[in-house]
Amino acid sequence: MPDSTKPFAAAPPIPAPHGKDGYNTGARLALVGVAVNFILATVKIAAGVIGNCYVLIADGIESSLDIFSSLIIWFGLKVAAEPPDAEHPYGHGKAEPLASVVVAVAVLGAAIALTVQSIREIVTPHHAPAWYTLVVLVAVVIVKETLFRKVGHAAEDLGSTAVKTDAWHHRADAITSAGAFIGISIALIGGPGWEPADDWAALFTCGLIGFNGYRLLMPALHEIMDSAPPPEMEAAVRAIAAGTPGVADVEKCRVRKMGLEFYVDLHIGVDADITVRAGHDIGHAVKDAVRSTKPEIADVLVHIEPVEASTGTRGQKVGAQRDSAFPNH
Repeated sequence: MPDSTKPFAAAPPIPAPHGKDGYNTGARLALVGVAVNFILATVKIAAGVIGNCYVLIADGIESSLDIFSSLIIWFGLKVAAEPPDAEHPYGHGKAEPLASVVVAVAVLGAAIALTVQSIREIVTPHHAPAWYTLVVLVAVVIVKETLFRKVGHAAEDLGSTAVKTDAWHHRADAITSAGAFIGISIALIGGPGWEPADDWAALFTCGLIGFNGYRLLMPALHEIMDSAPPPEMEAAVRAIAAGTPGVADVEKCRVRKMGLEFYVDLHIGVDADITVRAGHDIGHAVKDAVRSTKPEIADVLVHIEPVEASTGTRGQKVGAQRDSAFPNH
């Protein structure tokens, strides 16, 4: 137990969270997606109209919606990067999952609309698609899968729900294009009577798009509702706090995600007989230890609980539940 009259040595400076840089990285990737989707949507729709291939037209429309989606992701990330202000003391990080919700709902709406149109095409007689539409689809699959891998790795590094949503848009586009390739191939190989095969492929891709929208929607909703992060995060914070000199107990630990960063509320027990200053120093040591070990944690609010040294149990709180730590220094 530390000397009650001697404060802890000053901790080294805490590295600033890389939140703003992360938001900017995600925003740049979203703009890349806008450019790529614009080119692919134009090529798909043109090839679909000229080559008499509705599944390619449907795929092009989905890519057009991806332009809208990527712009929303970009805007959400730019807003989330804004620093805290008087009206938003915790920052603007919730703009990130909110953008993901808007995009996911738009994807679900697109899936429903394309499903209706696919069914209409199935019951409407038409010619078989042109063979060169297959070349377009192969190129799309290669480009989109490459983008998925690049953006997906960035999403994992940043811990961003919105960037992950953007990445899965690219993967969904690759899957739907692969399904379209199969449908067109069946229509061309089967010959007369197999013309609707590409429309059935379009219907299948609509199901994939809808499932993808649902998959993207739920994590974003959970984040907006302040659902707890993976238990490994809380366990790590508890372990760091418990290993800090002067901490006798870690009672409560609550962690919530705000954009790319995390905020922690922590209750620790210290010797009831030490001074307020010593308790304050221990609280600071815990905060510094957590933030230096876990840079993704933007702030730690430490509440001090008195613990009787002789029994190891909590004593009476002083000053009617008054917090004797000053965690915001």
